[in-house]
Order: sequence, then structure tokens, then C-alpha cells
Amino acid sequence: MEPILKKVQDLALLHDKVDPKLVKEKNIKLGLRNEDGTGVFVGITSKGQVIGYEKIAQGDGIEHVKPVAGKLFYCGYDVDTLVKQKEIEKRFGFEEVVYLLLTGVLPTRRDLNAFSQLLGKRRLLPKEVKEMILNRPAHDDQMGSLHTIVSAMHLFDRKPNSTDMNDVTRQCIDLIAKFPTIIAYNYLGAKLWKKDVKKLKEPASDKSTAEIFLTLLKGKEPDRATAELFDTMLIFHAEHGGGNNSTFSTRCVSSSGANSYMAICAGIGSLSGHLHGGANEAVMTMMTDIKRKVRNWDSDAEVTAYLEKILNKEVGDKSGKIYGIGHAVYTVSDPRAVYLENKAGELAEAADRLDEFNLFRKIASIAPGLVYERKGKTVCVNVDFYSGFVYDCMGIPKELFTPIFAMARVSGWTAHRIEEIIQGRIIRPSYVTSLKGRKDYVPLFNRG
Repeated sequence: MEPILKKVQDLALLHDKVDPKLVKEKNIKLGLRNEDGTGVFVGITSKGQVIGYEKIAQGDGIEHVKPVAGKLFYCGYDVDTLVKQKEIEKRFGFEEVVYLLLTGVLPTRRDLNAFSQLLGKRRLLPKEVKEMILNRPAHDDQMGSLHTIVSAMHLFDRKPNSTDMNDVTRQCIDLIAKFPTIIAYNYLGAKLWKKDVKKLKEPASDKSTAEIFLTLLKGKEPDRATAELFDTMLIFHAEHGGGNNSTFSTRCVSSSGANSYMAICAGIGSLSGHLHGGANEAVMTMMTDIKRKVRNWDSDAEVTAYLEKILNKEVGDKSGKIYGIGHAVYTVSDPRAVYLENKAGELAEAADRLDEFNLFRKIASIAPGLVYERKGKTVCVNVDFYSGFVYDCMGIPKELFTPIFAMARVSGWTAHRIEEIIQGRIIRPSYVTSLKGRKDYVPLFNRG
């Protein structure tokens, strides 16, 4: 490292640390979290509601957090019910959920057909965008590529900066439709030896989002069971309330009057972080390490000892995090993880990977107790713990885990963007200064 870069880094580390006493004295809500771990209310939304605890008033007049089984609602509808019903009816459900998030109501059969047809018409990409995908630098990653292409989409919009609701609605639906195509092309483009636009097959206009993406990715139509499970994964990741980092980022940028492409890029940027959308990739990396280092996967003692080393920052990426364990809201359970555990077991049996799946389950049973012993917090397995394993059993490469998350969550981002524009007030929180008084300016020639 160049000496001046090292100096800038060292000075930043010295001056940017936060004094814990100041945080407590000023009652600062770091991470927009209350002292008991619950989120600070900063807005109102009708899109998603996440239930993981109840606040109970005690005799001392102070509210206490009571952990409860997790629930997830989209516009007032239990997501478990949405998934179960589409399974009963043996149909795809993601398009129905997108319509629900955007409008607040469940579509009629006629409206759902019309909406699905509209998405189908808008999935195609301009030739210039395909060429942009194929000609990007070889070292670019998948989330970086998604960010680049979505940002560039404003070039093909006659009114890219309009915040008129007609244009915003059009832009949002257009992005939802195109995300599967962009993500599949980004991956395929990186693998093509001969960069020929003709190699990128056009998406069908009469198939579900799940079927279209898997067909583009694999070059052939998926079997029905795989497509329906992938559809469910998209439903589970479509929305998670306004407080998750990527949705809040999207709302924050939207509140400034920025255009749809900038706002959605903010969500993509946030989701790329390993503490958010990249968590399922981090789980798979962690599991690879555990499988290699723990000799007896059936031994509770060996698994426990290694998890304790992870918490002690001695092994793994030395972050002290057991990825896939714990959540900002869910405490006792994450309803998405409950569903995926059962599906993961079925896939593992079919793929002859039960030993690996049983190791996942063992970690899921041991890790929450270890975290509670250390932090006194009730935590559970979250959706990221099993989602990577499920995708892996489907033959989906790890590089696409987070882009697929974005493919689903763009429906929530756009719904929140529309809601934020309608509510119409710029988000502008305050920060307390850590400085202790004013400083006297020293002329440059006196600084040595």
C-alpha cells in the first residue's frame, strides 16, 4: 500500500470510531435499532409486515420484548396461505404476489392473466443492452453486472426522470419483467467463449417468471416440480417490510425525487452486501469450511466445538458470525425457513445428499442455543440458511443466489418506491456529532 493511502486509512480508523458512552448518553439508535434490538419506526407501509416478537407492558411501565413464532404478511395476507393455495391449485403464484404488492389487492382471474401477459411482453431487452452485457469486463461480478445494466436502462426510456405515476408504474413493471432476462443473460454472457448476441435466446412471453428464468439459464424447460419450487422461492423473497436494508435504501433514494433506475440500483447495491442478500452465499461458504474441518458430522460435540470457534472468531472468515442464524426481527422462527427445511430434506434425499442436509439440521439445532448462551438473545434459523442449499440442489450456481434474490425483491422495491413517492417526504435523519468543541484552523505552512 502506498504510504499516503496507509496514512488515510490509519487516520480514518483513529477518528471514526464511536465512543460507546456517547451512544448511550445521547440515546443514539445505531443501525436504527432500539436498545432492545427492535427497529425504530421511521415510516408507514401497507406492503409487508414481519412479526417476530410482541412488546408486552410490564408492571414497571417498561415494554419488554416477547419472542413469538415468525409470521410474514404481504398487504395483510399470510405468505404461508398464498403459497399453500397456489400449491393446492397447482399453479404459479409469483405474478399474483407482484400484482398484490403493487396494488394492495388480489387480482381477479382476468386481471392476473392480463398482468402476466403484460410482463411477458416486456421481458425482451434491446439489442444494445445485450451487446452491453456481452462486452462488459470479464472480471465484473453478477451483482455488479445487474447494477450496471439496470442503471443503463434509463438510456432506453423517453422519460427516465419523470416521477409522474404513469411513468413510474410503467418503469417499475418494466424492470420487474426484465430482471429475469438481465440476470440470466449476465450469467450466460460471462460464460460464452464467442460473444455473439444470437447466443442469447429470447424469453418466452407466455410462461411464468420461474419457468422463463430457468429455461434461459439451462437452455431447456425445467420440470414442473422444480419450476414450482423456484416460484415459491421468488414469493418468499419478494418482500419483507420497509425496514430491510435494500428496501429502505430504495425508499430513501426514491424520497429524494431520483428516478426509478437510480432507486432500484440503490436496492441492488444494498442487497449485494454479505450481511443482506449475500448471506446465503456466505452460508454455503461457511458450510464448505465446516464439512472440510469437522471430521464426524454426526457428533454433536465436534459440531458444537467448531461453532464455538466460529463465534470466537478463530475459524471461517473470522467475523464471529454463524451465517444463516439470527434475524433482525424473527426470534423463535422464520416461516420461510420452516418451509424450506422440509423442501431441502426432500431435495437432499432425491440428490443423495442426506448426510449434508443432516449436518445443516444439526447446526440449526445447536447454533441458536450457543448464541443465546453468549448474548441472551432468542435467535432462529433464517431463510438464508437453507435457500443456498435448495438452489444448489436445483443446479443453480452460487454466483446467482443473490441476483435471484434481487429478481424476486424488485417487486417489493418497486411497490415501496411507488408508496414512497405517493407519501412524498424526503427522508432526512439526524446525526449527533462526536466532536468535543471547535478546532482552530492552522495555516498550511505551519503544519510541518
